[in-house]
Amino acid sequence: IQDNKGKKKKNKKPKKKETVSEKGNGEGSGAEQKEEAKAEKSEAATAFPPTFSVSEIKNKQRRHLMFMKLKQEKRQQKMQLKKKKKKEREALGDKAPPKEVPKTIENQRVYDETTVDPEDEEVAFDEGTDEFSAYFNGLTNPKVLITTSDRPRGRTVRFCEQLATVIPNAHVYYRRGLALKRIIPQCVARNFTYLMVINEDRKVPNGMVLCHLPDGPTAHFKMSSVRLRKEMKRRGKDPTEHSPEVILNNFTTRLGHSIGRLLAALFPQDPQFVGRQVATFHNQRDFIFFRFHRYIFKNEKKVGIQELGPRFTLKLRSLQKGTFDSKFGEYEWVLKRHEMDACRRKFQL
Repeated sequence: IQDNKGKKKKNKKPKKKETVSEKGNGEGSGAEQKEEAKAEKSEAATAFPPTFSVSEIKNKQRRHLMFMKLKQEKRQQKMQLKKKKKKEREALGDKAPPKEVPKTIENQRVYDETTVDPEDEEVAFDEGTDEFSAYFNGLTNPKVLITTSDRPRGRTVRFCEQLATVIPNAHVYYRRGLALKRIIPQCVARNFTYLMVINEDRKVPNGMVLCHLPDGPTAHFKMSSVRLRKEMKRRGKDPTEHSPEVILNNFTTRLGHSIGRLLAALFPQDPQFVGRQVATFHNQRDFIFFRFHRYIFKNEKKVGIQELGPRFTLKLRSLQKGTFDSKFGEYEWVLKRHEMDACRRKFQL
């Protein structure tokens, strides 16, 4: 019996060793399999299927990391493509094809039938007989009354005072609760050619009503991005009393042409070039940007400019025939946002 037991023990010991070795081999193979699975997962994470979307990742942090990673990869690909094209252009030299014009909303603009041709006889006739013809023929000089809404705050008052330094022959008067229908006859009696009303909301200027006297038209603008002189960096000294030059950009349609003439008639026709001051109304995507600069010629090729302020942006809301009349006035054009702003490549001005 003892011999048998000893034999069994002897037989069992090597079996235990074998099992240990087998277990070791099994663990080693399992670890290798886990590492391979991790590598496959990482490869699958980097190589996304074509229909993959980052928004499918539910974890917010992981989604952000993957988005930044994809963005960086696209940037690197773009830079490599740019370098490759540059090398090809340098290799070809003069035989290189012309550079491609980048697509923008401006050069992809939908054609408007009312675009003004400067040589059109009908447009010239309309300009010769419209409300601004007396100004452009030199028969009248502009005289502007600037006022505000009821009980204006300090920022709006300062903005009106700075506008009066930009527009020659402009006078600032406080509203004192008077209705515009009562103000307009008084302005006409005192030979004012314009009534400008600056509206405010929450102590910030947010609108402008511009009424040409005595026969109209009246334009209502939304005002935004107002910056006073103290809020501007690297601004120049306060403007002088010289009449500035006026620049109007990109007013191409019939509506834009009439708005451009409305804004141009605010300033005298004979600018004093000694002052070297320029008022710019730049229309881009139906937003009218106003800037006021002083320039200096450094030499025959270089010109230095210095912004004087203030600056603001206008968006036309409506154009009304005649003077201001909110109830019974006849409107030439009214902004209908859901209809007119449906196509981003179609502009009104």
